[in-house]
Amino acid sequence: MRTYPYPIKTSPDTRSPARYLLWLGSLQLPSLIGGIVCGSIWLLAQATMPLVLGQTIDRGILGKDWGALLAGAAVMLVLGLVQAIFAVLRHRIAVSNWLQAAYRSVQVIGHKITRTGDALPSAISTGELINTAASDAVRIGQIYDLTARLSGAVLSYLLVSVLIWNISWQLGLIALIGVPVCCALLLFIIRPLQARQREQREMAGKMTAVGADTVAGLRVLRGIGGEHIFVARYRSRSQETRFSGNKVARSVATLDGTQLVVTGAFAVLFTWLGANLAVSGEISVGELVSLYGFSVFLVTPVRILAEMVSAVIRAFVGARKVVAVLSTDPAYADQGSTPPPSGAAPLRDTASGAVIQPGRLTAVVSSDPAASTKLAERLGRFDDAELAEHPVYWAETDLRRIPVASIRERIVFSEADPQLFSGSLRELLDPRGRASDESVLAALEDAGALDVLDGLDEGLDHQVTERGRGFSGGQRQRLALCRALLSNAETLLLAEPTSAVDAHTEARIAARLRAARSGRTTLVTTASPLLLGVMDEVLFLVDGRLAARGTHRELLSVPEYRTVVIRGE
Repeated sequence: MRTYPYPIKTSPDTRSPARYLLWLGSLQLPSLIGGIVCGSIWLLAQATMPLVLGQTIDRGILGKDWGALLAGAAVMLVLGLVQAIFAVLRHRIAVSNWLQAAYRSVQVIGHKITRTGDALPSAISTGELINTAASDAVRIGQIYDLTARLSGAVLSYLLVSVLIWNISWQLGLIALIGVPVCCALLLFIIRPLQARQREQREMAGKMTAVGADTVAGLRVLRGIGGEHIFVARYRSRSQETRFSGNKVARSVATLDGTQLVVTGAFAVLFTWLGANLAVSGEISVGELVSLYGFSVFLVTPVRILAEMVSAVIRAFVGARKVVAVLSTDPAYADQGSTPPPSGAAPLRDTASGAVIQPGRLTAVVSSDPAASTKLAERLGRFDDAELAEHPVYWAETDLRRIPVASIRERIVFSEADPQLFSGSLRELLDPRGRASDESVLAALEDAGALDVLDGLDEGLDHQVTERGRGFSGGQRQRLALCRALLSNAETLLLAEPTSAVDAHTEARIAARLRAARSGRTTLVTTASPLLLGVMDEVLFLVDGRLAARGTHRELLSVPEYRTVVIRGE
């Protein structure tokens, strides 16, 4: 029984695709060596059989020696058993090598996605990420499957060449030269195959990106009647991908056909020369049979090498994509070592001049909602480049000097467009499994989302679909608010938490928010008078800078503030 995920003790080497592939191989050296040993024994036993068969014919049948015949048959039986046993072992280990490399690639990609933040989707499309994890990882794993057969193919080729040399040095020389020449001829087909596979991979990534965008915005597209536009785009990308796939298929077919012609011609030539030697009496009948067996066997190394080269090309294409993902710098670097404040402390944003006092309900209002959200994001430390220009201080400490884990533990940001994940509703609302069902129900009531639960037959065991597509926009927003409240964070940053709910529900949320967050710091970006009315303090931004502060009632005397709030109604 194998346990997952596989352990990863060192960081991925992303200096180049080749170095990344070598790094993956270093993590599974024991199984790679085991596969090489089993693959070598398997093919060496197969390569020896023509020699034993030829000697058995010469000594046992033509020499009429029953003892030699029985001994030869026994050796052939043993070689057959060795082949069968080590073929099974080789296959099991090879598949394990494949899966180890593939799953480790998926692991490091998944870890990178969860740690990089908004920098990754800004650099690489969602469709490209999906293809990299789902397709490229599998392609990468294939080369570690083939290492067992390739090592055995090389060793058996050298052994067969020596055995042939002992029969006829001329044919031995042909075997030593002919097999590499056959492999070299295939390179003329492999180079265009590499270019076409790279093109096909790019097309598949673009097609997946269009599909992901379409699915993500399907509800909106149906609302505005724009489905046909995206369908046309997807159809166009799909056809381009199909045509590029046809080119790859033609190259693969040409490679397979060329391989068959080249190896077949070599086998025919080799057998014909051996037959001439047998007719002239230079070799025996048994040696001719051995030579024929060797000529048939030598097709195997050529075929395995061609398969390996094709797999290496696909793996390099995939590794290049994986390296591109892993090389994307995160928007924030976890290099801080200064401990956070020991207790609740104010947060000061130098870009806006806002100060968030601990233990209070604070709202941020701006004529530009994006400016309010940007303030909340800065307080949550999601982009160090922006904080380098305008630092945020937690007490007297620059937020960038504090470890990210400490920030995430005590400061939680809930975005305006919440991300919901598949799984049970209970796991969605309480990912860490810390809250009791009673606490979850209380948080649902605080978030005005009990009616969402009432509509589900399985209750908290209801299986949420990907991104919560089974819920409406307002339901998703209220579930995200419930999740944020259940975090019990010391500081909670809520970006437009009620923008998609009706006024009646919003009033219920506003009425319960103070009790739900009593004694803890809460920042809400909103222009809703219902929420603003329950706040301890409201910060009003103009052009991203703090222009006024006070209670909602006090700020209503400010014309600009009143205009924004009335428009918000």
